[in-house]
Amino acid sequence: MSTRTEVLARFREIVATGGWDATWKEHVTPWEDWGGREIQPPLRNIIESDRVEWPRQGQALVPGCGRGNDARFIAASLGLKVTGIDISPTAVEAAQRETPHENVSFRVGDFFALTDEQFDLIYDYTFFVALPPSMRPEWGRQMAKLVKTGGFLITLVFPIDPQVDHGPPFFVRPNHYEEVLGSVWEKVIDEVPAVSSATHIDRERIVVWKRLKL
Repeated sequence: MSTRTEVLARFREIVATGGWDATWKEHVTPWEDWGGREIQPPLRNIIESDRVEWPRQGQALVPGCGRGNDARFIAASLGLKVTGIDISPTAVEAAQRETPHENVSFRVGDFFALTDEQFDLIYDYTFFVALPPSMRPEWGRQMAKLVKTGGFLITLVFPIDPQVDHGPPFFVRPNHYEEVLGSVWEKVIDEVPAVSSATHIDRERIVVWKRLKL
């Protein structure tokens, strides 16, 4: 059996040579192997709690949606119409094969190319860390454009591991999000989750941001 280091090395090689779609075609998706296909406990707990006045109508977005489990969970829990986008056609095909939900749609798309839509909620889990750090400022600017005033951005910061100079996933700390989001956001929750999946213990933090007026 391959070690985690070997799997990551193979994954990074595939991304570098064939792109993200190749990882799905070759079934090299370590985030599923180690994190499972279940909803991450921090997302489930925060959505099901009464600590945030979540929108109960409107639109949500899950960039880098993969198989689409998070998108379906958000739609079922909050009643929002959720769009999952991914640059991998194979991932989107996998999402569309899963149990459908009437309020969820999936499409192949580039998060940075979205220009004429706004959302009441966006969920980022493993999307930020998949981007080269040089793209993070653009991620911050795009989030400010896409989330409506008063809307929410949920960031599940993972993996919080020792620093490395390569990726994906690229080295991350919670403050890296704050640095690129700027002053148009208010943190409403910022904590180490009380419950994490086995592979995420002591390696993640959940931060909920509310979009302020300009």
